[in-house]
Amino acid sequence: MAALQHQHQHQHQAAAAAATAAAATTTAAAATTTMGSGLRAMDLYEKLEKVGEGTYGKVYKAREKATGRIVALKKTRLPEDDEGVPPTALREVSLLRMLSQDPHVVRLLDLKQGQNKEGQTILYLVFEYMDTDLKKFIRGHRQNHEKIPAHTVKILIYQLCKGVTFCHGRGVLHRDLKPHNLLMDRKTMALKIADLGLSRSFTVPLKKYTHEILTLWYRAPEVLLGATHYSTPVDMWSVGCIFAELVTTQPLFAGDSELQQLLHIFKLLGTPNEDVWPGVGKLPNWHEYPQWNPSKLSSAVPGLDADGLDLLEKMLEYEPAKRISAKKAMEHPYFNDVNKELY
Repeated sequence: MAALQHQHQHQHQAAAAAATAAAATTTAAAATTTMGSGLRAMDLYEKLEKVGEGTYGKVYKAREKATGRIVALKKTRLPEDDEGVPPTALREVSLLRMLSQDPHVVRLLDLKQGQNKEGQTILYLVFEYMDTDLKKFIRGHRQNHEKIPAHTVKILIYQLCKGVTFCHGRGVLHRDLKPHNLLMDRKTMALKIADLGLSRSFTVPLKKYTHEILTLWYRAPEVLLGATHYSTPVDMWSVGCIFAELVTTQPLFAGDSELQQLLHIFKLLGTPNEDVWPGVGKLPNWHEYPQWNPSKLSSAVPGLDADGLDLLEKMLEYEPAKRISAKKAMEHPYFNDVNKELY
């Protein structure tokens, strides 16, 4: 039954992805016209400060000269052998534009094409500006030896589930959810998903991955074990890890290699076997691992109430087909006292 449901889920996602791709292709023309506008990005925006540097480029806080609006400007270099902007880039950008309709996905406002001194094509993605991210928010509390208030944790995770539901409903996986790419507004506690898909197919890493960028802490066990066919449950595992970290201000599984990461997971949740996760022994990276019995989740996440622990357990389910979906998570009793109309 679970396999059938999973198969059905895959078909549904494939259909949603096809519809999304079709919508993206039809809006690609609009993206092209924006990029062909001739004005250099730096004629339109004044850089205020560099606020980040990822594998795929620099991010600046900038002011739009015409309106005074503060934006985030993401500068991305495209593959050098392409004439102009590759169609994959246009599809990714159009997809991002469509996903930005959701209040819990960071909004792509515009994009501009330019060239650097070496004549390489540069794409400037213009996003709404958010003043912090979940990583900084958690770190601030940890450094002050303060817990994040229980209701704040709840409204942040609710918004994250809502944003993930929107993306999954359109056949889009994030694959790399972590506190660093969840942007926040300190005043309103609004949370938005960033870095959606843009690093996938069209940008060139500007430098080798650093450990920081390629963090394994939020990665689902099926991915760590080498599964090549995975789906929306990978994002829900990440949501579970982020949920636990919001409660304790410490990462739940902080491994520094794929093996270490798996062992951290196995020590807490017990070493999986065919009974709890049918097919686990056939995954490419499966070996004979040390045998641990599951520990109590409450010991790893002290301070989380019974409803919260129940939801977390469902997010950290080993068998992907049994892991709770984002849509189902939003209906969990843990969120009963959230004013859902606000989010």
